[in-house]
Amino acid sequence: MTSSGRNASRVATGIFVSRIVAVVRESFLAAYLGTRLGGDAFGAALRIPKVLQNLLGEGALSASFIPIYSQLLEEGDQKRARNVAGAVLGLLILLVGALTVLTVLLARPIVLILAPGFSGEKYELTITLLRIMAPGIGLIVLAAWCLGVLNSHRKFFLSYVAPAFWSIAIIIACAIAALANWTEMGIARSVAYGVLIGGGIQFLAQLPFALKVAGHIRITFSLRAKAVRQVFTRFGPAVAGRGVVTLGSYIDLILASLLATGAVAILDRAHALYLFPISIFALSIAAADLPEISREHRSPEKVRERIMLGGRRIMFFLLFMTIIFIAGGHSIVSAIYERVNFTSDDTLIVWLVLATYCLGMLASGLSRILQNASYGLGDVKNPARIALVRMVVSVVLGVILMLQFDRFGILNGEFFQTGNLPAFSTQDVLVTKDGTEFRHLGAIGLALGAMFGSWIEFALLKELVRRKLGKERLLFIKNLGKILLGAIVSATIAIALSIATSGINGLLAAPIVVFPSSLAYVLIAAKFQSPEAKGLLKRVRNFNPFKPKSLGRHDE
Repeated sequence: MTSSGRNASRVATGIFVSRIVAVVRESFLAAYLGTRLGGDAFGAALRIPKVLQNLLGEGALSASFIPIYSQLLEEGDQKRARNVAGAVLGLLILLVGALTVLTVLLARPIVLILAPGFSGEKYELTITLLRIMAPGIGLIVLAAWCLGVLNSHRKFFLSYVAPAFWSIAIIIACAIAALANWTEMGIARSVAYGVLIGGGIQFLAQLPFALKVAGHIRITFSLRAKAVRQVFTRFGPAVAGRGVVTLGSYIDLILASLLATGAVAILDRAHALYLFPISIFALSIAAADLPEISREHRSPEKVRERIMLGGRRIMFFLLFMTIIFIAGGHSIVSAIYERVNFTSDDTLIVWLVLATYCLGMLASGLSRILQNASYGLGDVKNPARIALVRMVVSVVLGVILMLQFDRFGILNGEFFQTGNLPAFSTQDVLVTKDGTEFRHLGAIGLALGAMFGSWIEFALLKELVRRKLGKERLLFIKNLGKILLGAIVSATIAIALSIATSGINGLLAAPIVVFPSSLAYVLIAAKFQSPEAKGLLKRVRNFNPFKPKSLGRHDE
């Protein structure tokens, strides 16, 4: 399992860099697009072409391409592996190209369907942004092919740091427009071109390295080879599973577009922070384990051991991040976002939405490793069915709850009720208090629905994988004992420090809240013999930036 841990560290390092840059990107977008017309239009326009990335990109290719390609490499059949890689790339180019062209040509009816609450200037701006960004997202899908090849050859870092190039292009485009004093709509268009250019850079940065490790591949458009047919046999159910996730995202977009202006942007800002720890600590472990589980699929005990080890690591990190985002999230949101067009009221509601999402963070993180375990064991259909159940639960509860929460608002830090309960319809988006338009809380209802859906998905995936591995249960709960006291103490410290620093600028308050609570969590967990906490302390003690790194056979 050592190599798996090393690979997970490489993935985590790449993701950490890309997510840090992504947070900077979101900070720029929040500052200059805010949570108003420009922020809503950009958020909606970016979500729409991401159907290509979500359906055909990393998730579907990981489920279908990596297991087959990794098994061929393990068997030493380099020729068949190259044939599979070339055929998958060729067919992916055809599919992505056709869907990108359709998205550009049909932008107007697509926006009408997926953002029915948009009208006038916001509707027209969303169409323009969609047409600019769609080709850039198509290039990111092709970058997922590079990720599949590199991961299968145990080259992990580049593919997970490459999204940073995309974010940097967006940041530069936003900064140029802001320095030129462009209008909100002008900034939105500039950022859209950043999405387009960044997508190209993300793909081209990986392509030479993927071609180098794969060997001489020939792009084909044929399904005649058995291994290629196996990939696309799995690809269909994997796309269906991703389709459920994508459909859920679009339903959220449709629902948010019906709420008051700002709901889409608020959800995007909160979701970006929520995905930060999940990407680093859950996706990294799951991504590193997938090729290994594919190689070990005939040994249930090895697979079970790998899942439990990965689950223990995920729980250690995500439990702490859940505590920090709930107890100290206000100062974190303020530090990252609150400037220019992002107000203190925006900070408050984004924190509340983030805290609500975080109630399901553990479930989401553990679901990643269970889903990939199912993929590695050859089952892509049942995770798709489970994703459908999660989506239905999330949407039904989200609709009910968003209508209730939309009857509450925030203005100058004060909460008040704006309508009668129970509610069965959305409110007029122009509702004001004392002549001032305020922030509605409907987005919290959508986040609550997503949280409940995450726990349903986790429970069903856990039972699915247990049945595949035998009768023994996957007892993730037993790993909590060594970190629970540290979590309780850390939460107490974070709450106390958050209260003590209220009113202080977020850039100063956030470190005061985060560092002491982090230290308490790790020290107490290490005292109770948590392997993750002890390993983390050992790395800190042994860290020496001036010590040259020796190159071993596992180093890239």
